[in-house]
Amino acid sequence: MKPLYPKAKERRVSLSDSGLRKSRFAVLRTATVFGVILTLLFLSLFSYIFGSLYQLNDHFHHLNVAFVDYDGGVVGDAVRQAYDGLRADTFFTLSEQSPADYSQPQDLRSAVCDIDYWGALYISAGASDRLAAALSDADSASSYNNRDVLTWIWNQARYPTTIDSLDRQVRTLVEAARVAYVRINGTGAVQSLDTSSPAAVAAYSNPWQLAQDNLQPTAQGSRLIYNTLVIILILIQEFFFLATVNGLYGQFGLFGRVKPLRMIFFRFLISALYTLAGSICAIGAVWAFRSGWEVNGNQWALSWITMWLFAHLNFLTLDVVAVWLPQPYVPMALISWVVLNVASILVPFELSPALYKWGYALPAHAVYNIFIDIWSGGCNPQLNYALPVLFAYELSSGILSALGVYRRAHYAVVAAEREEKSWQEKIATAVAECTRTTSRVPAPLALSPTQSKESRIAPDEDVDDFDAGEGEGRRASSSSVEEGVPDRAELTGRLWRATSQMNIEQASARRKESIGPAFTLR
Repeated sequence: MKPLYPKAKERRVSLSDSGLRKSRFAVLRTATVFGVILTLLFLSLFSYIFGSLYQLNDHFHHLNVAFVDYDGGVVGDAVRQAYDGLRADTFFTLSEQSPADYSQPQDLRSAVCDIDYWGALYISAGASDRLAAALSDADSASSYNNRDVLTWIWNQARYPTTIDSLDRQVRTLVEAARVAYVRINGTGAVQSLDTSSPAAVAAYSNPWQLAQDNLQPTAQGSRLIYNTLVIILILIQEFFFLATVNGLYGQFGLFGRVKPLRMIFFRFLISALYTLAGSICAIGAVWAFRSGWEVNGNQWALSWITMWLFAHLNFLTLDVVAVWLPQPYVPMALISWVVLNVASILVPFELSPALYKWGYALPAHAVYNIFIDIWSGGCNPQLNYALPVLFAYELSSGILSALGVYRRAHYAVVAAEREEKSWQEKIATAVAECTRTTSRVPAPLALSPTQSKESRIAPDEDVDDFDAGEGEGRRASSSSVEEGVPDRAELTGRLWRATSQMNIEQASARRKESIGPAFTLR
């Protein structure tokens, strides 16, 4: 049976070979060094991202919820007593505000929309009196609305996983307030209770249900990955396309042949078109799986433009990294960039240690805040900070990326000149050696002196004429050898030009026959 790869075992060397021993040592040394570097890098990245979530529950008291009691009765006392019993580092902070500061619920809604608070809880005016009347009077009980007591204002589009936890804690507070109400007013309520009215009994057993004013309901399952996998995939997508573009430029030698300004313009154009298509696909997928999420076409267009800017600035930023970092370290820089950006949007900075607030300077944090603002209809006014951050990356990375094109073009020419000089030296050496060898080769057939002289003298030619002609022949031969030096230089140039033309033709043939791009980071 014929082996699958018959040449695989040919031209092998022994493990004791000195050259192989040196190579093996170099491989082990390099693998060890990079293994240590990668281990330390990933240890640092794991520590960083876990640190952003360290003691997450203990930071929950940094989430402020406004509380306004428009009623001023027993319901408000029940809420305060319940909160005193639940107060802890793992529970949100209920910040009571004066009704004079927020004269109507709409003012509280605006405060939540402007992210002054993570949410707001208020008691409707006259709630305690309506409840007392419902307990003692059947007619009042029949018209009693237990959802017109406590109202919870929140924006579910703002960090959905965090705000969902906050919503659960608010509901826990409302249930505890119901127990506190019975403790505070239970005796008086039982004494005045109209037991003959089922509506009154129902009002006593369930005095209130939490009403909610959700600025932007965001309950679809895909919301869990908007601030994780969506951002990660966009960054990886730009990295792979960048590597493909740089590979094509290197494969066809464009850095050494095309003017830098044209390359800058063309690279900017193709990166803009690619990120345009990628952002349409990304936001299109978000919209395709929105599952009843109430967002409109204008929000889709704004989200797409924002994602386009984010994708393009990351393409330019990664290009800067690929230019100025040694190639083996570029993948390390990519994974670090991904982790740093994702860690800045996993949870709000209120729940992370203060160290992580430097993440305000990262583009992922800026773009996610813009998305929240778009999706919730302007209820996350962060554009004054987020847009300058994104455009700062776009501008600075664009300038450095353009400078990187000049750098690549410069070193491409330097490498071509070095290669040309090396080829010319090799060709010149080979031609010189060939010339010296040819000059030492004897005549192919030696005649006797008499035969040689007779054969070269015509009947009407004397000996003196022959001697003179022979001397001139020797001088002519010597002159032709001496003139071989300038001929050698000319020959070297012709050979180099022919070799260069052949390389160009081969590159053109590869371009026509190529079935896939080269992949490189430089």
